[in-house]
Formats: sequence, structure tokens, C-alpha cells
Amino acid sequence: MSRLRAGALAGALVLLGAVAGSCTRSAEVPVRVGAVYPLEGSQGPGGVDEYRGVRLAAEFANDDGGIDGRPIELRPVEVASADAAAPAIAMLHADGYRFVVGSYGSTISIPAAEAASARGMLYWETGAVAELELHEGEHEGMDADAMSPSPGDPTVASPNDLVFHVPPTGAVLGRAAIEFMVDQYAARLHQPAEDLRFAVTYVDDAYGRSVGRGAIDTILERHLDLVGRFPYPARGANMPALVRRIDRARPDILFVSAYVEDGVAMRRELVRAHVPLVAGIGTSSSYCMPEFGARLGRDAVGLFASDKPDAGALNPEGLLPGARSLLDRASATYEDRYGEGMSAAALAGFSAAWALFHDVMPDASRLTPGGVAAAARAADIPPGGLPNGSGLRFAPPGSPDAGSNLAAASVIWEWVDVGERAVVWPPQYATQPPQWIPLAS
Repeated sequence: MSRLRAGALAGALVLLGAVAGSCTRSAEVPVRVGAVYPLEGSQGPGGVDEYRGVRLAAEFANDDGGIDGRPIELRPVEVASADAAAPAIAMLHADGYRFVVGSYGSTISIPAAEAASARGMLYWETGAVAELELHEGEHEGMDADAMSPSPGDPTVASPNDLVFHVPPTGAVLGRAAIEFMVDQYAARLHQPAEDLRFAVTYVDDAYGRSVGRGAIDTILERHLDLVGRFPYPARGANMPALVRRIDRARPDILFVSAYVEDGVAMRRELVRAHVPLVAGIGTSSSYCMPEFGARLGRDAVGLFASDKPDAGALNPEGLLPGARSLLDRASATYEDRYGEGMSAAALAGFSAAWALFHDVMPDASRLTPGGVAAAARAADIPPGGLPNGSGLRFAPPGSPDAGSNLAAASVIWEWVDVGERAVVWPPQYATQPPQWIPLAS
């Protein structure tokens, strides 16, 4: 997407977002929700898709009567980088916003969540995968209306209890990748998984560390042979040198947590250097993306990816009936409006926002951050109950995964041909079985 087109689209989204809800039920006081996403720059395409999904969910909820008759009014704010996150949250807070959705990118999500939490705002993560690690004491400037007026009220919320992570975390994606390699791929090789050599390489930022840690922890927990872990800088990585280090470790299976540019560069170098991998699996932000396969062509075929599904590659038979109908409605509306199917980012944004607007906010005893947080913690949507295959059940405060959605769904993709990818695992969401294609080397 060109910068000019992204800027024009971002401007149009801001205009549309500003008027969403104002043209309907104007006599009712709207429920105002800030939406922080990268709408331009390198993360702009995914950020725009995710915001489109959020906005569609708000429209559908408004069509169904809003929140107790009050329309949802979204205010999109362009946040292209981590540095812009805290100022955007501060601006929303100064303008009276107490609910925030975001943010597609992990490097944006963490500072946005910290800034929102510190001000007593509820933060609802719709797409980023890095865990949001907040600490006690991060509450300076917290609003009184985030708390209940009475200590016994169940809507009391500490700052750390106001952050909710709806999509699967990086740790979940990393774990799912290794478990698929061990439980499915190794079985197809007729080789004990304990005899396979695993290596993990990841971009050294919040996103890469989160996903890489999930993979590494799973390898160690299952007593597998971890022959190397290879972090590399987000900018200026020396791919030939990195690949030489990986080659010297002689892994059979390589797990990669990367962005598109570095993921493509690494894969090209692995093929050029004839590194003899048995299998390769990556994750979100690279291996599952259409651009990754388009740029690599034949060199992508046979690679797997652990990530969220998109609307066109998800078997709807695995969904509960209500979620299946909602997916059909959302997919048709999205394609009619934008001329393309719902990407993984768009479907994640829609599903997470729908859960907030349709299932959580209407059940809150009070439409305050604390009240909505209490409703979120009480929510229990079974797996397959949301259009992307997820459910909704948050880990409780004080637990290691506090605020994370324990019913978030992830899938395994495979590049089954040049430019063609498919969801191959788990069976209830797969559109075809795994192909077990030998990798180019």
C-alpha cells in the first residue's frame, strides 16, 4: 500500500469513525470508544484491516440496538509506532474516553496498554500477540470512575485488571507450533520426536521474544533437543551470518518468529546456503501472510505457520451455529464494501470487538472501566462461539496469564503450492489435511 493511498484511507476511516453512531439514535448518549491502530507505514495494511473489522462489529452492534439503546461511537487514532502510543492514549483520556481497543502491532500494544491502564482506562487488545506485562504501581493519574464507590463492589479494578488480551498470545502461538511439529509431523516421519533437533530464531523485540519464548519453553518442557536459540536485531540483521550460525547447529526443525522483510530474507538465505531442514514453521507477521508466499514462490512451499485464521481459509463447520451465521454476514458485508475477503487481522478485529460490544458491555452492571472489566471476567463463550473460532474466557487476576483469553483459537497454516496456503490443523477448522511437502534446501 502506498503512503499516499494509506494516508487517504486513514483519513477516510477517521472521518467515518467520527460519525459512526452520530447518525443513529442521536438522542442517546453514545458509548465512546477510542481505537488505536497503525493506519499508515509498514504496519498500515494490517492495522487498517483490523480497524475495519472493529468498525464493522460496532456497526452490527448498533444495528442490533447498541448497548442498552446507546450507540457505539468509535474514534480511530493513527498510531504508527511505539512512541506514538502513549500520547494517543493521553489525548483520548483528556477528551473523556475511558475505553480503548487496539492495536494490531505488539510494539504498539504494550505501551498503549500501559498508558491506558495507568489512567484507569479499559484496554481491549484485538490482534497483537505479545503478552502485556503490567506491574503494580502503574496507576498514577487513575480515574476515580475506574473504581467502584464501595470496596465490596465487584466492579473494583486495579490498573492491572483493566487490560484484556483477546487473541492468542505469542506464547500460545509458539507452543502450538512446536506441539504440531512434535505430535503431527514427527509421527508422519515415523521418528521419535526426542531424536529431532530443534532450533528457534526470533526478532529481538516484544513480539519476537513473546513467540520465541513460547516455542523454547515448550521444547524444554517436552524434553526435546534444543540445539540453538538465535535472536537477531529488528534492524540491520546480518542474515548470512545468522544462517551460518543456524547451519552449524544442524537443526532438523527450525521455528522462526519474524516480520515479512526479515522472514523472506532469512528463508532466501537458508535456501541459498542449502541448509538441510526437515521442516520449518513460523508464525504471525510473516510466514502466514500472502506477501510472504508471493515473494518467495517455490521456496515457501512446504513451510508451516502458527497464527490466527482469516475468513476465507477457515472451515465454518467447526463454529457454533450463531458464530457461523455471524461469519457469513460479516464476510459478505466486508467483501461487498472493500472488494476483498476478511484477512486474519480483519477477522480478529471483528471477533474481538464483537465480543466486547455484544457480549461484555451489555452485561456490565455499570458502563465504567471497572464495571466492564468485571463483566469481561465473568464472560464465558465456548470455543467456536466467535467467528474466528475463539471463545472468550479470561484468566483471573493474580494468575500468570491474567487478562489473557484462555479460549483464543490458533490454527496451523501450510504453503501447499506456489502462492497457495491452507489451514491444515486442527481438523475442525482445517480446509485440507497437511501435505508434508519436502522443503527446498
